[in-house]
Amino acid sequence: MRKLSALHYFLQDLCIFAFQAIPFFPHQPDDSVNFRRGKQKPTLQNLRYMEVTMKRLLVGLAVTLSMTLGSQALASEYDVAKKQSDGTEFKVDPYWPKVLPNKWLLGQVAGVAVDRRDHIWIIQRPGSLTEDEAGAAQTPPRSDCCRPAPSVMRFDREGNLLAAWGGPADPGFLTTRCTPAIGCEWPTNEHGIFVDHNDNVWIAGNGAGNHQVLKFSRDGTFLLQIGKAGLTGGSNATTGGLNGTPLLGQPADIEVDPATNEAYIADGYQNKRVLVVDATTGRYKRHWGAYGSVPNDVAPGPYDPSAAPARQFRNPVHCVRIANDGLVYVCDRVNNRIQVFQKTGTFVREFFVERDTLGNGSTWDLDLSVDPRQRYLYNADGENNKVWILNRQSGATANTFGRNGRYAGQFHWIHNLARDSKGNIYTAEVDTGKRAQKFVPAHDHHGRDHK
Repeated sequence: MRKLSALHYFLQDLCIFAFQAIPFFPHQPDDSVNFRRGKQKPTLQNLRYMEVTMKRLLVGLAVTLSMTLGSQALASEYDVAKKQSDGTEFKVDPYWPKVLPNKWLLGQVAGVAVDRRDHIWIIQRPGSLTEDEAGAAQTPPRSDCCRPAPSVMRFDREGNLLAAWGGPADPGFLTTRCTPAIGCEWPTNEHGIFVDHNDNVWIAGNGAGNHQVLKFSRDGTFLLQIGKAGLTGGSNATTGGLNGTPLLGQPADIEVDPATNEAYIADGYQNKRVLVVDATTGRYKRHWGAYGSVPNDVAPGPYDPSAAPARQFRNPVHCVRIANDGLVYVCDRVNNRIQVFQKTGTFVREFFVERDTLGNGSTWDLDLSVDPRQRYLYNADGENNKVWILNRQSGATANTFGRNGRYAGQFHWIHNLARDSKGNIYTAEVDTGKRAQKFVPAHDHHGRDHK
């Protein structure tokens, strides 16, 4: 309440001045003082009356200022307290994650997920490190540090690394555990991660020819591939992939519905659809485009913020998330919008985020707040480099955090986010950001500092 305290002392001093200041007129005026515009000299009684009147006016002014400015300060303090208590105010934890072992260094972090144990999973791109960043891995080594880390990494809430596996930086993984001979085609550019209710780990890829989604057990044992690397069939393909699964088009992300054991795929960087498959077999169930319509692969041209909303998704269809009430939220990234559907694909509504955003768009990834009603959506915006906290029913902005920059709490190409059971938010950055961060609620629901 520092604002109120400063205001209180200012007004107190004003009142003291009103009563103790030197009189506005001398009690014994000299002969040169004229009363008003006439020639009559003021009496001592008139002067004292005017002095008291002016003091009363000054005190009245002080009281008015107190009521006006005080109410504004109280409203401001109330607004801050409300944001802190309802899950819309966050602060960065600059110590998460902890320093990695083995001289490992993260590349672009292209996905983050939280499992049912509140373990935090990331997928990162070891191939995105420059030669000087991975200096110790060069032949011969050009510097003491560093080395690429495995692609899939699991942390606890305190930032301790618990496990790491997969990708080209995991020795032997691509020659024994994930090979085309067993139907496992690791993507050249990792993109998106999800951990389902059975602890299975799902990943995708958006590199050239990366038209597949992979499913692994928690320890990295290969289980299933959907689609086929190097082969795509457009936004209405329903088969043609490995084991009768549908062909994909550079899929971006996945979410599995525990109620139905169906996998929802944001498909993606080449296709323009949401695809639903059986999470055990990978076989086709249904798909839809923008507004629940049949998707169209005709290029819609550049985004124009002054034009009517596009009737089709633009690439990429970057995320798909399922709320507790069964609504499905889809990131139509370059169109700067979030579209909402029933699980059948029936369109419900849409809302826009920073609609005049150009470049890479404003809707990159979503998660929902921890309260049972999931009142808020958290939207990662990698073009404006902030997290938007949106009312889930209306799309109205409740708050934001972050900005473009390199310091803790800032972002460069924030790409994904995920929320744990305590309300903490974890973020992932690509391009030259190459990091993961943790944000904690500023206060809990009782107004106490979050630990």
